[in-house]
Amino acid sequence: MSSPMKAQAPKKHGPFGGGHGPVGAPTEKAKDFKGSMGKLLRYLGRYKIRVAIVLVFAMLSTVFMIVGPKILGTATTEMFNGIMGKIAGTGTGIDFGRILQIILFLLTLYLISLAFSYIQGWVMTGVSMRVTYNLRNDIMKKINRMPLNYFDTTSHGEVLSRVTNDVDTLSQTLNQSITQIITSVTTIVGILIMMFSISWQLTLVALCIIPVSLIFILQIVKRSQKYFSAQQEYLGHVNGHVEEMYGGHMVMKAFNGEEASVQEFDSYNETLYHSAWKSQFLSGLMMPVMNFVANVGYVVVCIIGGWLASGGRLDVGGIQAFIQYVRQFTQPITQVANISNILQQTAAAAERVFEFLEEPEETPDVPIVHINDDDGVPDSDSLIHIHGSVQFAHVKFGYNPNKTIINDFSANILPGQKVAIVGPTGAGKTTMVKLLMRFYDVNEGAILIDGYDIRNFSRDELRSVFGMVLQDTWLYNGTIRENIRYGRLDADNDEVKVAAKAAQVHHFVRTLPGAYDMVLNEEASNVSQGQKQLLTIARAILSDPKILILDEATSSVDTRTEVLIQKAMDNLMKGRTSFVIAHRLSTIRDADLILCMKDGDIVEQGTHDELMAKNGFYANLYNSQFEKVSTPLAES
Repeated sequence: MSSPMKAQAPKKHGPFGGGHGPVGAPTEKAKDFKGSMGKLLRYLGRYKIRVAIVLVFAMLSTVFMIVGPKILGTATTEMFNGIMGKIAGTGTGIDFGRILQIILFLLTLYLISLAFSYIQGWVMTGVSMRVTYNLRNDIMKKINRMPLNYFDTTSHGEVLSRVTNDVDTLSQTLNQSITQIITSVTTIVGILIMMFSISWQLTLVALCIIPVSLIFILQIVKRSQKYFSAQQEYLGHVNGHVEEMYGGHMVMKAFNGEEASVQEFDSYNETLYHSAWKSQFLSGLMMPVMNFVANVGYVVVCIIGGWLASGGRLDVGGIQAFIQYVRQFTQPITQVANISNILQQTAAAAERVFEFLEEPEETPDVPIVHINDDDGVPDSDSLIHIHGSVQFAHVKFGYNPNKTIINDFSANILPGQKVAIVGPTGAGKTTMVKLLMRFYDVNEGAILIDGYDIRNFSRDELRSVFGMVLQDTWLYNGTIRENIRYGRLDADNDEVKVAAKAAQVHHFVRTLPGAYDMVLNEEASNVSQGQKQLLTIARAILSDPKILILDEATSSVDTRTEVLIQKAMDNLMKGRTSFVIAHRLSTIRDADLILCMKDGDIVEQGTHDELMAKNGFYANLYNSQFEKVSTPLAES
């Protein structure tokens, strides 16, 4: 476990760091924007008909909304002309019938626009949710095909971030950004056309708003950029520190690290506070400044529009419609600015997701030999029964190709033998287990079962031969019965209970609330460490394997329980090839073969008595357990 006093690296996708920032807020940029977006579009290719419907309906919805102000301006002009005619005595007054027709027509357009908007929103939501569903499925399947060394070199949080945060980012932006892009661009083009159709002079005046707004925006973004970067960085520091303190809370309390932890948190939090309020203040200035520029343009349009109307070159309804268009014109420009940021974020998320999906997978299985469990079917070259002989033939391996840790490992284990693998920490004992299970493949040499290279079996078939109990227990959020049944999913309740009794589990399970139906929490902290180990042993017993692997299986239990487990293990190991990794050498004295490892090689092998007679490395290792440690008190 890492020290609780050391904060983790900043998380760009921390649990509190999501959401879209304001205009100008920096987002994580993709290394290859075009390539990432291209992959995302190809992934969307299976939904091209639905996406096309969304695009068409979004455009139609926007067009119907855009023509509304001009039609409403016609009603205003009709009313104004009626009133002026009545005053001048040259007309019959306001034609309310005509105005009602215009309003009903306008209402019909708005309802059609609403219907199109609803349909495109419904279709786009379905597409984005389906894409999210498929991406998560693809990632989950990919995880199961990844080699173990990927997870040895990548943090769990990083993998989790791709499944959750990055896919959520894609889901949100797909659901919102595609339609926003279409509606914003259509709105800008449509409003420009409508404005020019009313008055080209007023349109040119209104267009002067854009460069002035951009100048202000660029100045604000230029000053706020560094504060947003600092905010994201220290948000990651704060999240990482809190997460690590929570995860290592007991260690931090045990070493009186509360004060140092609070001081470190205060330092991060203070920096986050200063960068956050500056970035939020500057970004908060953006909308007031843009509104101010828009209002100045609005005033200028009103003055020039009034002058044109007084000269008879523009009617009153046209002025009203134009003012509405001017008020609407800045909104899609702001949206486009926001979307450019969101697209960068989308590309970055897509890049991370597709990078993961394109990671090299485990070497594909090409099974030449198949395992047969039905005694009624005769053996053949491609269909065998496993008897349990294991041979290590000059095995050479290193997690890093440039650094070999298993140099030249050779051993021959007969069916039914109990083999103990001993040696100091780092000698390569657990590595041999990983090679047996094909979590990794050997660099040179071969491991054979019943004379067949394990690379000739599929990984599924090979691993079905083994039962495994590790030093680190693994239980999941579910009932005790479900956790034991994980060893063999088709086992009935009676078989689960028999396995539990053999593993010395049954007697303590009966005392628990709910017994076998008691639900273990996510960390299985509602049972003791020793009980967790017993449950994993029961799971291995239930699987009824041909070959057993016990890696420090009794290290977490008390001496009395260890004796009971040892009896159960002795019964379980009868007739089965068993590999036992143990640091307490007194537990493996009765092993048929002891392989003593040092620096990746077997330095001695034989029975306990044979190795003790040699008085070599194993004898020194064994005797070191019983040496008395000299203390100043004893010497005095």
